[in-house]
Amino acid sequence: MAELDRISRVYRMGDNEVVALRDFTFSFRQGEYWAIMGSSGSGKSTLLNILGCIDRPSSGSYRVRGEESADLDDDELSELRSRQIGFVFQSYNLIPQLNLLENIMVPLFYQDQPPEDGEERAIMLAERMGLADRLDHRPTELSGGQQQRVAIARALINDPAMVLADEATGNLDTKTAGEILDLLDELYAEGKTILLVTHEQSIGERAESVLRLVDGTIEEVVQGTKNRS
Repeated sequence: MAELDRISRVYRMGDNEVVALRDFTFSFRQGEYWAIMGSSGSGKSTLLNILGCIDRPSSGSYRVRGEESADLDDDELSELRSRQIGFVFQSYNLIPQLNLLENIMVPLFYQDQPPEDGEERAIMLAERMGLADRLDHRPTELSGGQQQRVAIARALINDPAMVLADEATGNLDTKTAGEILDLLDELYAEGKTILLVTHEQSIGERAESVLRLVDGTIEEVVQGTKNRS
């Protein structure tokens, strides 16, 4: 599904270099559920951004379903991302000028299809997220949990194979966070690949397996026993 071979990511800040990932090699297979854990600065979010084709590695090879990301220009990367990857951010990243339904449909604008073709699916996803009565509401009219549900629906609109969640429960209360994690459990049970960045041990334990990072390298890999229901 996603193969990283000797990936490094170096950020240059004036005369200084910050190595976020260092010679990183790992593969994620279709249908797995991984928690990516580590302290602040360990490389978790950088790894997720490369996996999501939001950032490019400084060196090394990243392949998504056999496609080499380095061979793709920015438009081709955006197209690959819209077809294969759904991204859920901690800060939701909803567009304030759009209502709930329009926000869910945003990824369709990168596809060669009329937006109305995806409206029925967007409504179905909103209903699944318990938001059927909020379709005309804008993000400022929604709670944090509702906004995150919109973000998850948006991530699913193109039926991606892989869902990436970067601290997706970090801004939520315990009850709402549990509901979001239950949704990720459901997606895993349906066969989606789930990669969840978190610094919280209790959340990491929800995943099938744990990949722990330190200083941009793999510190520990724990293969779990979680099974689909």
